[in-house]
Amino acid sequence: MKAWAVVEAGAPLELLDFPTPEPTGSEVLVEVTHAGVCHSDLHFWKGEYNMGGGKVMKLSERGVTLPRAPGHEISGRVVAVGPDATGVSIGDQRVVYPWLGCGECVHCQAEEDNMCQKQRALGVIQNGGFGSHVLVPHPRYLIDAEGVDPGLAATYACSGITTYSAISKVMPMSPDAPIALIGAGGVGLMAIAMLKAMGHRAIYSVDLSAEKRAAADEAGAVAIDGAGDGVAERVLAATGGPVLAVLDFVGNSQTATNGMAMLDKGGTLVIVGVTGGDLTLSLATMVFRIYSVVGSNTGSLKDLRAVVKLAQEGKLKPTPVTLCPKDHANEAMMELKAGHVTGRTVLV
Repeated sequence: MKAWAVVEAGAPLELLDFPTPEPTGSEVLVEVTHAGVCHSDLHFWKGEYNMGGGKVMKLSERGVTLPRAPGHEISGRVVAVGPDATGVSIGDQRVVYPWLGCGECVHCQAEEDNMCQKQRALGVIQNGGFGSHVLVPHPRYLIDAEGVDPGLAATYACSGITTYSAISKVMPMSPDAPIALIGAGGVGLMAIAMLKAMGHRAIYSVDLSAEKRAAADEAGAVAIDGAGDGVAERVLAATGGPVLAVLDFVGNSQTATNGMAMLDKGGTLVIVGVTGGDLTLSLATMVFRIYSVVGSNTGSLKDLRAVVKLAQEGKLKPTPVTLCPKDHANEAMMELKAGHVTGRTVLV
């Protein structure tokens, strides 16, 4: 199999040949037809995460070895199955759940592989969608998204479930209670579509980019400029007061601080993005105002089924997808790094 792979942190991806996996047991081999390009792929390419306080987490310390093909938003065609794989047939088009766990712990048994302590995620621990093929350990990780464009469906494996999981952490809410979204990139736009699919009406989207604010406005949110000082004040002026929920899809010191300043009593700030930084909290204020600060990391297999169902029912409006030849993977990554992508770039 061929794959555009990270060979060195921060260096251009290289097109390499890997042995094509042969499925055994319950394994399924999927030929990748569509692979989304996500900010997490940029972190993987960079090889580290800013953990705040001057600390850096190296992916090499988390079991990642190079070369490795990134890509975890995957849609593809089943091309081979192990002798114990049931429920799928060669030729089936499926969305691949990438956040694989050990398959045996209590979290994995509850279809919450993203909570597993022994991650073996596609595009991180194993070669992912920037390759021509991925090996999936069991058919349960393959979701039938019939009726949904496969390029869009691929984005549901990360952008979709990350959004769904984050929103779930602040629900139930009145559909007319204001909710603030920080960041109108691929996940931020997905959040607008997801909230509207759930019947929510009061959605406020903050971003630095005028182009992305225009996309948020077109998607049905009130778009607010996130540049400079006074961001929280602009949001509160638009919403008419503090809000019960803020979803931070950027996740740095400034956005989290702004998010806290927007919260009403009893409100929840959900940190989704991993740009890096710190958040200083007054413990007494946390008590008096009953704030919650919650982390949210991707989503579960159950979440992926729920997102696909929303799309198949016609409730989840499509978010912008730009198709790009896989041989332009480097250019797609650099466009994303530069902040020039509205919605999602999907490699084909």
